[in-house]
Amino acid sequence: MSAQPALPIVVSSGDPAGIGPELICVAWAARAAHALKPFLVVANAELLEAAARARGLELEVIAIADPREANGCFAEGLPVIDIGACAYAPGAPSGEGAAFALASLDRATRLVCEGRAGAVVTAPVAKAALAKVGFAFPGQTEFLAAACGLDASDAVMMLAGPHLRTVPLTVHCALAEVPSRLTVELICHKARIVDASLRHDFGIAQPRLAVAALNPHAGEGGAFGDEEARIITPAIAALRAEGIAVSGPHPADALFTPRARSTYDAALCMYHDQALIPLKALDFDEGVNVTLGLPIVRTSPDHGTAFDIAGKAVADPGAMIAAIRMAGEMAAMRAVS
Repeated sequence: MSAQPALPIVVSSGDPAGIGPELICVAWAARAAHALKPFLVVANAELLEAAARARGLELEVIAIADPREANGCFAEGLPVIDIGACAYAPGAPSGEGAAFALASLDRATRLVCEGRAGAVVTAPVAKAALAKVGFAFPGQTEFLAAACGLDASDAVMMLAGPHLRTVPLTVHCALAEVPSRLTVELICHKARIVDASLRHDFGIAQPRLAVAALNPHAGEGGAFGDEEARIITPAIAALRAEGIAVSGPHPADALFTPRARSTYDAALCMYHDQALIPLKALDFDEGVNVTLGLPIVRTSPDHGTAFDIAGKAVADPGAMIAAIRMAGEMAAMRAVS
């Protein structure tokens, strides 16, 4: 009996006024050059055709009813599951567009949760616009966690690029709130998820984690803060006792040098910008937002809607291509693990 072909990847449209639709079309056009596995889009044929024209591309959009059909037609055209009309208005966000983006995200998520797609790639959305149409989550990561029946704390954001992987332990909160949110339990919980995902999704047999300090000079023996001694170091000790290879706390100003990066597989950072600044400095055009800890594979390009350049054929497709490629690699890794 021949093996069944791998399930295709499903891609949500993102906000139709942003760069998501055009970059999805560019990714399909570059499918062979980047060895992308078959994917489909939850969107609208006319919208995608208009987005392709904005990039100077000629592509056929093929309407399908079932995700498995994508495998058979991917070489000839971009498969799409149609969710209704929406005007393509690059750079002009609207309530209609936000509602369309939410409908696409919801349908794409359901397809992968139902086992009808192998992974989901979410194109960029505008969170403020989504909130106005009933989106009750801080971001797509929390939406995906809820769709999988998990608490938001069980979904871990990792930013991954060719040169670096980082994990912010606290994410969307004021910098002043970070110290009070850090706990031994938080660090240990997220570190365990990262360790497990690096093994099962990335094929790293013995992951090495580096933990950043919160304060300058790792607190300088308590002169610049006591979070290192009171929270971070005890968490590292507990993780080591469990057999996880973890080092730190490392002063953040030295953790991302080339020499330091060669000593770990992922860096656990105390707050949003501590993780995202080095990743974007090194891998901005190839950075991927990966959600760890879910029973499904989810990736997203690590950039926003970029309304200001949408439709101008200047947005770099690297991160979208990388997100689709990584989703396929993770899905394949899970299939054999």
